[in-house]
Amino acid sequence: MWPRRGLDPGSVWAQRLRQLEQRLRTKEERIVVLETENAVLHLKLAERLKQDLKSLHSFALELSKDFQRQSKTCLYQVLAAVHGIQLQNEAMRMFQIKAFDLEQSLQEVTERYEKEKQKRKALHNSLVELRGNIRVHCRIRPLLPFDDAAGHSVSQDRQRNFSEKVAYAADDETVLVKCNRPGHASVNKTFQFERVYNDLESQDAVFADVAPLLTSLLDGYNVCIMAYGQTGSGKTYTMLGPQLEGNLAFSTEEESELGIIPRATQEVFRLISEKPPGSYWVEVSVVEVYNNEIFDLLAKDSYGKVFGIKRDVVTTREGKSDVPLLTHETVENASEFLHLVNKGLQLRVTHPTLVHAHSSRSHLVVTLTITTVVFGDNFGTLWEDEQTSQRLTKEASCTFLQRMRDNKSTSSSRPSSPVQFEATEKMKQVKTRLQLVDLAGSECVGMSGVTGAALRETSFINRSLSALADVLGAIAEQRAHVPYRNSKLTHLLQDSVGGDAKLLVMLCISPGQKYLTESMQSLGFGTRARQVQRGQVKKKNFPLPSKAK
Repeated sequence: MWPRRGLDPGSVWAQRLRQLEQRLRTKEERIVVLETENAVLHLKLAERLKQDLKSLHSFALELSKDFQRQSKTCLYQVLAAVHGIQLQNEAMRMFQIKAFDLEQSLQEVTERYEKEKQKRKALHNSLVELRGNIRVHCRIRPLLPFDDAAGHSVSQDRQRNFSEKVAYAADDETVLVKCNRPGHASVNKTFQFERVYNDLESQDAVFADVAPLLTSLLDGYNVCIMAYGQTGSGKTYTMLGPQLEGNLAFSTEEESELGIIPRATQEVFRLISEKPPGSYWVEVSVVEVYNNEIFDLLAKDSYGKVFGIKRDVVTTREGKSDVPLLTHETVENASEFLHLVNKGLQLRVTHPTLVHAHSSRSHLVVTLTITTVVFGDNFGTLWEDEQTSQRLTKEASCTFLQRMRDNKSTSSSRPSSPVQFEATEKMKQVKTRLQLVDLAGSECVGMSGVTGAALRETSFINRSLSALADVLGAIAEQRAHVPYRNSKLTHLLQDSVGGDAKLLVMLCISPGQKYLTESMQSLGFGTRARQVQRGQVKKKNFPLPSKAK
């Protein structure tokens, strides 16, 4: 601003200077105030910072102490957990040791139990031998598709009941049957036998219990194995094995499925192979009892074709049963035997029923006759030493077998026993027989639905099985007269049933409710058969020479 005219410039500038100085002093004072305030603020900030640092330090100390406490606590917990785990591991180890000891004890007890069981079985078998009791094994077949109520006009509920399983193997010696009959309270019945097979046990398991009997055969005892049960219960499968479709022959392709008859033959020839060569001669015959008539299934016509010829059974002077003119074919191995049996089976009578499509209408009896040949100067004078005896026996056996073959090729009809030679041969023959019997099944006409000729067959089958039960009942009651001649079946099996053979009955039953009545009848038959005491079975004595003194 320019000074007004008439005013002193010096005073103006002085005034201006004073104003500036005034303003400078004011600002300086303001700066001093601000510096003072700033200093105060710095002091306050420093104090606050000091307090915060002090608080932070205290907090850090507390945090450190708390961390240490928690660390110690966690460490204690970890140590406690580790100790607990160690204790648990130790306890687990102790439990494992105890479990191992228990397993060992259980195994030892099981082994002892099995040993005691075997001892008990051996003692029982000895008792059976001494008493002449009939061994009875029971086999329960599995449920099969034809076990429904097809062919019967019944309700769906009844069909479901028919297919219900009521027969079980409680253990290997007990059959449990749940008797659920309409209008009656449910009752469980048990039956005891020497051996019981459940529906899962194989043909191998069945034969394993039969095989020991075959050793007796070469020890001089007659043996008979008989399958009994209602139709469709698996008798033919058990005795022969699975049959070929559209063919009565049994299949030999599946070794594991073979039945008792082919397996028994293989075992017999295996046992013979362990004996001196030529000391045994084996013949086979196959007959069926159809409508109370005996038919020779190996007989041949003039052209060599096999066809069934009616035969008769007679009682010899010695009181033994015999079938005159019965065909005996000589076999040298199991294959020849199976071939002959299959040829005979082609002639066996079967007929489809509502229960079984290939129901056997006849009783099949396959007999292996084993002739043991013993040679010597005479049976009172003995060889000088064993080696000479074995050598001469082998030479004489070969001569005997060759003469048998020559006789076989020149004779048009088979002899019923090996060829008899002159007394100069100084030969003794001891015969033992293995009879393998596949009985026709007992049959309920209302269940099988048969008519006409098949109905007549059923009548003969049931009557012959009733005759068998009557014979066993007479023997059990020790009656003076045993009605063997009431049926051709019992007459034919007179020697085996009457006590001249070790007899095993393979009882076959169906597990379904549909067959409950027939199964109970079969189980009752087996129970009665077990109680028969025939006296000790006689052993055929081999006239083997003893060493010269």
